Amino acid sequence: MSSSTTRSWAAPHLPHQLPTSSFLGDMGLPSIPMKRPNKRANVYSHCTLQSPSSSLHLTKQRKPLPIHTEDTFIDGSRRGVTATRYPPQWNLLQRMAAKALDVVERALVARERQYPLPKTADPRVQIAGNFAPVPEQPVKHNLPVDGKIPSCIDGVYVRNGANPLFEPVSGHHFFDGDGMVHAVKISAGSASYACRFTETQRLVQERELGRPIFPKAIGELHGHTGIARLLLFYGRSLFGLVDHQQGIGVANAGLVFFNGRLLAMSEDDIPYQIKINPSGDLTTVGRFDFGGQLLSTMIAHPKVDPESKELFALSYDVVRKPYLKFFKFSPDGTKSPDVEIPLEEPTMIHDFAITENFAIIPDQQVVFKLDEMLRGGSPVVCKREKISRFGILQKNATNEKGIVWVNCPDTFCFHLWNAWEEPETGEVVVIGSCMTPADSIFNECDDNLKSVLSEIRLNLITGESTRRQVIGISGTDQVNLEAGMVNRNLLGRKTRYAYLAIAEPWPKVSGFAKVDLETGEIKKFLYGDKKYGGEPFFLPRGNNSRSKEEDDGYILAFVHDERGWKSELLIVNAANLEVEAAVKLPSRVPYGFHGTFIGSDELTKQL
Repeated sequence: MSSSTTRSWAAPHLPHQLPTSSFLGDMGLPSIPMKRPNKRANVYSHCTLQSPSSSLHLTKQRKPLPIHTEDTFIDGSRRGVTATRYPPQWNLLQRMAAKALDVVERALVARERQYPLPKTADPRVQIAGNFAPVPEQPVKHNLPVDGKIPSCIDGVYVRNGANPLFEPVSGHHFFDGDGMVHAVKISAGSASYACRFTETQRLVQERELGRPIFPKAIGELHGHTGIARLLLFYGRSLFGLVDHQQGIGVANAGLVFFNGRLLAMSEDDIPYQIKINPSGDLTTVGRFDFGGQLLSTMIAHPKVDPESKELFALSYDVVRKPYLKFFKFSPDGTKSPDVEIPLEEPTMIHDFAITENFAIIPDQQVVFKLDEMLRGGSPVVCKREKISRFGILQKNATNEKGIVWVNCPDTFCFHLWNAWEEPETGEVVVIGSCMTPADSIFNECDDNLKSVLSEIRLNLITGESTRRQVIGISGTDQVNLEAGMVNRNLLGRKTRYAYLAIAEPWPKVSGFAKVDLETGEIKKFLYGDKKYGGEPFFLPRGNNSRSKEEDDGYILAFVHDERGWKSELLIVNAANLEVEAAVKLPSRVPYGFHGTFIGSDELTKQL
């Protein structure tokens, strides 16, 4: 049986949404060049998103009302389809085509509004409250601090998230928003804050056109209207009104610092490089293909081996084979040849794991069936008759021949927190949160979502698997744990502790848990009434050095007070769960996805 202790603090609290990203994939549209604007525009001329929005109620028939009655988006369209701006380089034919396609889109939107949206695609649900977007904030220095920031913390904590530039015209899922990075730079006990959009090709083009144009992979691409939206986008591409050839991604999910570059990622594109300026502000350098080596998308959770410093990654395709590829980058950024992983159908793989010698690749029940759109459904489905399995592949493999598949029925892990080898038993141990129903974050369902922290053992000798619930077997022990990490200096090696978000009441995060993976003991840190947070980030003391104790470090987490409508960065001692400091932030930080920490020594090596 597991034991549980709880520590509560009357400070920050922040609702969290599961980390994930969109995945439109390669649509095979023709390349039509388009001039790229180079001017950074202010996101909101007047933004009331710093104050709480009023409650919104779902109605049977949607009306063209604002999503948040106190919020004003930059286009002021109030959920209508505004006319496309005409860039000066457009010719008469392009302007006429834009007008005609806008008329078609208005008709499509009018038809869509005759029917209610599911909660998973209704923007009034998906981006309500502190899930709503905020404008960019230039760097602000010398922020107020309650307590004292530990002197060993010197660098920048950055966290990614979805932050739509324009008010959605129709369906919208929280994962569909444009990427925005929030950064808190800490030096000598002083802190600064800034947040900036990642200037993706998608965002740059939509900003120039004055409204959303690119299809939203989760919120819009379902059923016959989803097909119609793809055709609209295809038509705009044919006339050179948009250019998808330079990427369609939102870069809103993951962040990794590798080989002197901070990379923002979502699995619908290649990464974007973000520069952290000496002042603590952020600048988008641009799409980063590793010097022309990366020719496909990359998932949002690549893994940096703490010993070899290599970066390991996957890429999946939803349209054509090979549906999945594995590759790595040496510490100097040299890419290995792709290893094509044989899959019978395109599968949603948001995360994977590494051990000292292996890559652990999940092949689970959530798959892509694009033909479901022809029948009026979602292209993301749970194939319940499919047997989930894990592939164990040598990290230095040059082909797929050595991969070992181990079945693990009815297992869907959106995230894998760690994995390691136990040679004495011939097993690979995988730590992940098993989610049911598997597709509930994409498709509306009546069952309550559960995310159970589990230990999965894959026996390479017998080909069998076992799975156990880490924090107990009784119903009262169950707690939804999603978003978090282990000590990254021990990634791929046996770890005792995991630090995970308490995703309750779903999808908000009421605190975080420090879980002893050996004993099942769980220690909770609760933010307090009406305070919610996101992913807890574990920062080892000294950042890159190994401490004697695995939990010698700090938990960093953005926390939002829904009563006072204020946000802060909370710093908690991971060993005793005592608060060290709370950095008061000058603006609201929406609930978001994943983050990382770049030490001051690493910042000096930025490229």
